[in-house]
Amino acid sequence: MAAAGGADGDQRWLVECLTATLDTARDVRAFAEESLRQASLLPGYGAALTKVTTNKEIPFGLRQLAAVLLKQFIKQHWQEDEDNFVPPVVSASEKVVIRQLLLTLLDDSHGKIRTAIGMAVAAIGQQDWPEDWPELLPYLLKLIGDQSNGCGVCGALRCLALLSDDLDDTCIPKLVPELFPSLYRIISSSHLYANSLRAKALAIVHSCISMLGSMSGVYKRETVNLVSLMLDPLMEQFSVILNLPVQSQNPDDWSMQMEVLKCLLQLVQNFPGLPEANIAAILAPLWQTFVSSFKVYQLSMIQASEDVDSVGYDSDGSERSLESFGIQLFELWTTIVGNSRLAKVITGNIKELAYYTIAYQQITEEQLQNWSRDANQFVADEDDVTYSCRVSGSLLLEEIVTAYEEYGINSVLEASQMHFHESRELKKTGSADWWRLHEASLFSLGSLSEQLCEAQVSGYNMRDLLEQMVTDTLGTEVHQYPFLHARAFSIVSKFSSVISKGICEQYLCSAAHAIASDVPPPVKVGACRALTQLLPESNESLILPNIMGIFSSLVDLLRKASDETLHLVLETLQSAVKSCGKQSTLIEPVISPIILDVWAQHIADPFISIDAVEVLEAIKTAPGCLEPLVSRILPTVGSILGKSKNQQDGLVAGSLDLLTMILKNAPTTVIKVVFDTCFTSIIQIVLESDDHGEMQNATECLAAFISGGRQELLIWGGGNGHTLKMLLDAASRLLDPALESSVSLFVGSYILQLIIHLPSHLSPHFPGLIAAIVRRMQSSSIAGLKSSLVVIIARLVHLSAPNVEQFINLLLAIPAQGYDSSFAYIMSEWSQLQGEIQGAYQIKVTTTALALLICTRHPELSRIEVQGHLIKTSAGITTRSKARVAPDQWTKVPLPAKIFSLLADTLAEIQEQVTGDEDNDCEEDSDWEEIQNGDASIPHDMIYSASVPSNANPSVEHLNAMAKFFDEDDDESYDDDLAKNDSLNEVKLSDFLTNIFVNLWESDRPLVEYLCQALTDSQRTAVEKVLRK
Repeated sequence: MAAAGGADGDQRWLVECLTATLDTARDVRAFAEESLRQASLLPGYGAALTKVTTNKEIPFGLRQLAAVLLKQFIKQHWQEDEDNFVPPVVSASEKVVIRQLLLTLLDDSHGKIRTAIGMAVAAIGQQDWPEDWPELLPYLLKLIGDQSNGCGVCGALRCLALLSDDLDDTCIPKLVPELFPSLYRIISSSHLYANSLRAKALAIVHSCISMLGSMSGVYKRETVNLVSLMLDPLMEQFSVILNLPVQSQNPDDWSMQMEVLKCLLQLVQNFPGLPEANIAAILAPLWQTFVSSFKVYQLSMIQASEDVDSVGYDSDGSERSLESFGIQLFELWTTIVGNSRLAKVITGNIKELAYYTIAYQQITEEQLQNWSRDANQFVADEDDVTYSCRVSGSLLLEEIVTAYEEYGINSVLEASQMHFHESRELKKTGSADWWRLHEASLFSLGSLSEQLCEAQVSGYNMRDLLEQMVTDTLGTEVHQYPFLHARAFSIVSKFSSVISKGICEQYLCSAAHAIASDVPPPVKVGACRALTQLLPESNESLILPNIMGIFSSLVDLLRKASDETLHLVLETLQSAVKSCGKQSTLIEPVISPIILDVWAQHIADPFISIDAVEVLEAIKTAPGCLEPLVSRILPTVGSILGKSKNQQDGLVAGSLDLLTMILKNAPTTVIKVVFDTCFTSIIQIVLESDDHGEMQNATECLAAFISGGRQELLIWGGGNGHTLKMLLDAASRLLDPALESSVSLFVGSYILQLIIHLPSHLSPHFPGLIAAIVRRMQSSSIAGLKSSLVVIIARLVHLSAPNVEQFINLLLAIPAQGYDSSFAYIMSEWSQLQGEIQGAYQIKVTTTALALLICTRHPELSRIEVQGHLIKTSAGITTRSKARVAPDQWTKVPLPAKIFSLLADTLAEIQEQVTGDEDNDCEEDSDWEEIQNGDASIPHDMIYSASVPSNANPSVEHLNAMAKFFDEDDDESYDDDLAKNDSLNEVKLSDFLTNIFVNLWESDRPLVEYLCQALTDSQRTAVEKVLRK
């Protein structure tokens, strides 16, 4: 750019280039565009573009084009570590020039330029603010506060709205008191500011409340103080805005109400102790919005007579539609109902709330058109719980039932019955849309089927209501009301335990007839759902005479089905196979070849191929079908695996998956037949393949072989250790550190089977196996793989008992790169990963193994230091600019202390499962009450929030898995079939840990007292509780 001759020269050259990009001649445009591309790689280009944009003597169109190019330039060249970075990076001096000039453009008189510059400022701010651009926020606040500069207010608001997601807890406490008066003035001044600008100000308020909510976990009192400063004036304006009725489908008419709903949602979600008076004051306006928006929704969405294009987008790309507005309303109502304190405030309105919710759940004209054109879309929307008022309404009804129990159930049933009777009256008057209310009533009850079936409702006869609704449907014309019939089929299947046997049998016959008839696709979809549920529950005397006809119709549907409907038909076939009883041997020769053909055709689609395998699994378990099915599958699969390198993509991996299904719970004779045909080929695939899917599935297949064949497996291979050598060779390849981690993902399960079922044969190879495991762990970046290998080490600890000291000595003798020994490395990783290990069996094995290790009191334990807790080195949430200069740092703690705390953590979680969580509402109330009494000061030491996760705390999945075996009466709850025969499954974890802590206390009280010093209060309480027994 220097060659262009100084600043004025740069601008002239750029203006000429920009003008040429708009030329009608293609060659001229192409040359200009290439010139700009090359110039973008030279120093000064960004600054020159900024100067062109600021020069108001240049035509508006060229300034706007320069602003757009500047925005692109910033995204590509500003920050080196961004995904879309293109070298070179902008120099520090040029960045200063660009930042200074951009701020002067935020009050430009042209809205399009303000928009582009606002986005550019926000993009830079996300990288540089606050560390490298501290003046940004004060400048924006100055613009927003200047009532005389309307363009400046607009530009600053847009920029701040884009930046608001990056506001952190270091600036929010200072920003809210300074910013809120200006935002409130804009929100409350309808005579001075356009609704779009007021909506933007509300969006910034929403971001501030959201950030305060994220801080409330650590700074509950301080954040409540801040919110209380805004609460009363905000609620006053929220009431004013929500009192304005929604009058049209145009988003501009309700954009402010949308932002108010978002703000209220954040307040209720993050500050559940809000004074009831504040919520009570907003309820009437909120109800006004709910009711008035439904009237518009009904006219423009449900009863729309023309093709509907209901979705629009705002300037930020967010969806703006009545559907999204309705969803926001439902989310807010659901959150209010879910708050036990606030739910009491609206108890008197629950029946009306349920009534309008069901009305909102009517099928819209857009859904009707889409589903009529494409049955796949109908199935997908039903199965995938898509983003819609129907689904959001169901979530609200579910919350009503949960919060109000029998009263909630009666309210929903009463509302459903009212709509059903209204639909009947509409039908009598000749309304074409009468069926929508009938279908919505059925849909609402279907979404609550589990709760309703379990509940004993005294106020309403649910059975009579359901039977009346589905019986009325049978009397209507299926071609005229296909979605009503589809819903009735679905309802009967969900409430088969409630509805009379006679009606269920009537619908079963009707469903069998529907799949064989020329009826609309949605009806066949509903019929398949009904058959899937009703077939296993019906008497053989009713099924058997019709089963061949049902199979014939389903096979016909299978040939015509595609995508989503194929999944549904396969699911129905699976149910039919399970219901055919003694006729299964007649069905197998007909159905198996067809399903195998579907499996082969859709081998590249994991969802369809898995569905097909599940049908084959149902055939496999049917009486007398296993041997013929294996005889049908094995020759083809054996040929595929024997020539694995010449097969189409996915076929080998799919064949291995099919074999694993056959091997699962199969008798030894079948496993032997499969072994003779396929075992050597599978070993070869593990040793030679580079395909991730093939390697993973082959690993699982080998694990299934060992689990089923056990010791006999070694005899089948001819003795002389040949089979064992192949198994060890496979393990060696899977543990190769040069392989990508994902290839070895299931090696842990495979080696676990070797340890469980062939321990004596494997023991001479333990040193080499451990060394290979360590190398694989050190080369892996996948925590799941590392965790599975930790489980292997833990199982070896158990296998070495009672001589665990000898196992520790073995680990100490095996080297590990970068560590004194394998033991030091393994314990470093194990102590970090323990909280992330998932699976009930895996958690039990690793936890009890840690207990065995600490009980040895081996001197080497105290010499090893492992990762402790996170050291917070800087204030506030870690922004991008902070993260680049301040990586996380952790304390170091002795290994015994870490193990002791992990065991105490587990003990505390077990005890918590029994006692349950305490209700925090009282504490919330006290915070708000103190503020109401005048204590609203905001301390200046709000340093940081608890935004960084601790490795010591287990995940939700971890807790859920633990809950399975905390139940002492449920010994068959493990998901891992391969580990079900391990003797460790018999261990009761709570008893085991109790004994460990008691024995340590009795044998070495000083050690326990020392280790307890480093525990948290909850950990120490848990330990003391078992020691007091």
